[in-house]
Amino acid sequence: MFRTTIKFACALATLAAAGLAAQAQDYPSRPVTFITPAAAGNSPDVVTRIVADRLSQMWKQQIVILNRPGAGGLIAAQAAAAPGVEKDGYTLYMTQASTYTVLPVMQEGKMNVNLQTAFAPVGMVGEQPIAVAVNKDVPVSNVKELIAHAAKNKDPMLFGATNRGGQAHLTGELFRNRAKANISFVHAAGATASLNDVIAGRIPLMFEGLAGLSPAIQSNSVKVLAVAALKRLPNRPDLPTIAETVPGVVSSGWIVLMAPAGVPDAIIRKVNADLRKVVAMPEVQERFHTLGTYTRDLTPEQTGEFMRNEEKLWWPIVREVNKAQGVK
Repeated sequence: MFRTTIKFACALATLAAAGLAAQAQDYPSRPVTFITPAAAGNSPDVVTRIVADRLSQMWKQQIVILNRPGAGGLIAAQAAAAPGVEKDGYTLYMTQASTYTVLPVMQEGKMNVNLQTAFAPVGMVGEQPIAVAVNKDVPVSNVKELIAHAAKNKDPMLFGATNRGGQAHLTGELFRNRAKANISFVHAAGATASLNDVIAGRIPLMFEGLAGLSPAIQSNSVKVLAVAALKRLPNRPDLPTIAETVPGVVSSGWIVLMAPAGVPDAIIRKVNADLRKVVAMPEVQERFHTLGTYTRDLTPEQTGEFMRNEEKLWWPIVREVNKAQGVK
């Protein structure tokens, strides 16, 4: 009787596995929704739409983009984890770095979504590494000279960034921490305001993604000293990485595709495989590069490991910034 029960259970498991495999093979058979915290028209939104367009062509199904910006990414996370969302892979979540690197610290104990259990990683879409740039009249040409120049000043050298608590700001704080650099953040009303301040010489230094710096780079209005990428960029091999001078300063605003927890693993792996094909397309890479975006070829497991490492890196930095600002 026991052996019969075991055989029956194994048969059921085999049938279930075959059913899930068939489900994944047929996926998607209807439109898919991507929920994103990106505001319509900004760089992560454009990246999302490039990927969605290619996946839509591959799948021969429409992909609907739902922009849910606000609250540091919490609104989009809540929408993607809502009780009514089916665990069938037809609603996916295009998250951004700050939702995982900043929000859990800023909203510690207050969030109604557990990001670590509500979602499963699908794959890496792209990273937007942060660069360090100075006013063209600042007498430095590399990171080593920047650190030495800042050290000569009695008062800290001011740096701008997109917004307080954003990836660019945190990159500056990480750089200050690792390089022991005599620099200090000054708040401005967004990337454009910071860039204009640097161009005009009101502040000497800023941290920002290459896409945000692009107009000033093209007009030769600022000097880009280095980029906080893991390695030199394929389309900018002449641009050093910050880590070549200050080890450990690697920072990007990344975009990762997630699925609500409970979506069958076979579907996650199919989407991962298709996503990796899309981001590897030469025409997609070319468009990404114009947006300061670069890809990594990662499995779901590798994507999850990458995200956990990012949390380990950034949570202490965010807590340090909060402590310095008296935020509890």
